[in-house]
Amino acid sequence: MQNIIEAVELKLIQLAEHQDPSALEFQVFFSDQYDNDFNTLFKTLPHSRRYFAAGVPGSFYGRLFPKSCLHFVHSCYALHWLSKVPEEIVDRNSPSWNSDSIHCTGSVKGVAEAYSARFMNDVEAFLNARTQEVVPGGLIVILILAVPDGIPFPKTAAGVLYDVFGSCLIDMAKMGLISEEKVYSFNLPIYHATPKELETLIQRNKYFSIERMEELNHPMRNTPFTAEDYTSNLRPVFEEIIKDHFGNEYVNQIFHNYTIKIAENLSIIEEKTNDIIDLFILLKRIISITD
Repeated sequence: MQNIIEAVELKLIQLAEHQDPSALEFQVFFSDQYDNDFNTLFKTLPHSRRYFAAGVPGSFYGRLFPKSCLHFVHSCYALHWLSKVPEEIVDRNSPSWNSDSIHCTGSVKGVAEAYSARFMNDVEAFLNARTQEVVPGGLIVILILAVPDGIPFPKTAAGVLYDVFGSCLIDMAKMGLISEEKVYSFNLPIYHATPKELETLIQRNKYFSIERMEELNHPMRNTPFTAEDYTSNLRPVFEEIIKDHFGNEYVNQIFHNYTIKIAENLSIIEEKTNDIIDLFILLKRIISITD
């Protein structure tokens, strides 16, 4: 927020030197799902902040704000999370049943198509909602984990990490600790699109222009990771959905086994020269005759 405020003030100074940028007031809305701990968020906000803060619970795949009230939207590593797991991939009677994986491997055509269709619908819903909420000329910044064009997700290091996690669940089912039915019905609600897929979806909306789309050089991408590092990064992301699906009893065991398996496969992961990328997208709300 400090970066955004300083950028706006600098722009005002450049456009009109006589205008006092400190006279501007900023209202910031922090939005997340209903079960997010907003109290902890508000307690950690800096006391010296130069903006008013409020929390808005709800899914960003639908409307959250009145029409034309937002000037700047920032979506940070969230849009690759689907609104729900595609129904057909958990249906045993469907040709798209994802029986051999917990994510979109692409090995079953129907599974890949189901994940892609769900992602397409979700992104369209996200953009349609923001079309109503963002003022003409307003900006949206999206940071998202994506797959390089032409690289199948299973060929990335992240794809291997997901496969290892799935194998841990299968091992625990074979040990009788969790049911096979629970494992077969578990799928990650995540889809990593390519830049080309995202570009096509945004252009289809017709209310936003792509001002910039580029890969970020994240410093962590070149940092050697231990098995423990991989687990400490994955657990905060997956722990809640693991608890919701399998219960709390075996969570520690699942991530303990995951650490051991990652250590056993560390050389394979390190050999993967391709990985998911941090994609930066800047969109501008187009002024239309309907505004």
